[in-house]
Amino acid sequence: MERGYLDDLRAFKAVGRERSFTKAAAKLGVSQSALSHTIRELEGRLGVRLLTRNTRGVSPTEAGARLLRTVAPRLDELEAELATLGEFQNRPAGTIRITAGDYPVRWILWPKLAKLLAKYPDIKVEIALENRNVDIVDERYDAGVRLGEQVAKDMIAVRISPDVRFAVVGSPSYFDSRSAPVVPGDLVDHKCINLRLPTYGGLYAWELEKEGHEVKVRVQGQLVFNGIFEVLDAAVAGFGLAYVPEDLALPHIAKGNLTRVLEDWCVPWSGYHLYYPISRQSSAAFDLLVDALRHRA
Repeated sequence: MERGYLDDLRAFKAVGRERSFTKAAAKLGVSQSALSHTIRELEGRLGVRLLTRNTRGVSPTEAGARLLRTVAPRLDELEAELATLGEFQNRPAGTIRITAGDYPVRWILWPKLAKLLAKYPDIKVEIALENRNVDIVDERYDAGVRLGEQVAKDMIAVRISPDVRFAVVGSPSYFDSRSAPVVPGDLVDHKCINLRLPTYGGLYAWELEKEGHEVKVRVQGQLVFNGIFEVLDAAVAGFGLAYVPEDLALPHIAKGNLTRVLEDWCVPWSGYHLYYPISRQSSAAFDLLVDALRHRA
C-alpha cells in the first residue's frame, strides 16, 4: 500500500459516514478544501468515483458504498489496536534493580513495594541483599539504599525512612551473672555478637555518642554474622550483647526477651535514603517507585 493510503481512507470513512464534508472536516480537524483535495487524490489513485455530491449533501457511489462497508470496519479495528498500543506505552513497566541491606529491605522497602507491585503488575523489582557499600554505577544497579550520612554527594538522595536509632541489648539470662555496662568502655568485658561488613572485610565497630562525644568500640564475642537479623536472634538466645536497630529490638524488649543498656549513648541517625545517579534517565516505573518509597513525616 502506498504511503498516505491509510490517512486518505480514514478521510473517506469520515465523509462517507457523516454524509457531509463540513461535519467530516470538523471531526478530523482539517479544512473542507483540504478534505476535498484528499478525496479527489484517493479517487484518482483508485481510478474510480467514490462520492457523489447532491443537494442533500454527499452520498457514496456503488464503489464507495462497497469500500465503506468492507474497509471502514477494518480501519476501526486498526485504530482501536493502535490506541491500545498507546496505553501500553504509557503503562509503567520495566525492571528496577536495587541494592540494600537486610534490615532496610525487610523493614522499610518491602512493606511499601508490596503495595506498589500489586497495583502495577508490569513493574518488576530485583533486590540484592548486601550489607556493603556498592558502586551502583559500576555494578549496574538502578538505585541503592544507605543511611543519609553514607550517600555520596554526586547522587540524588530521597529519604525513605524516619531517623534510625540503634540499641544495645542483651537477654535477661545473659545478665543473670553479669552487671550491665554503664559506659561504652565496659563493653570490652562483655561477650558481644559481631556484624561483619563485606565492604571492608572487618567487623563493625559499634558507634556510640553522648553529648557530642563519639566513641567507636570494637567488641569481642563467640559469634560473627553478616546479617542483622541473625545478630538479633543470637542476642535473644542469650549469646551476648547486640547492637541492632531499635525497631527490631523494641518488640522483644516489650515481651521481656531483651533488656536495653547504654540507651543514653544511642543517638538517632538521619534515616535511610534511596540514592541514584544524577544522570539516570527517568521512567514512569522508576518515578512511581521513588514516590512510593518516599518518607512522609
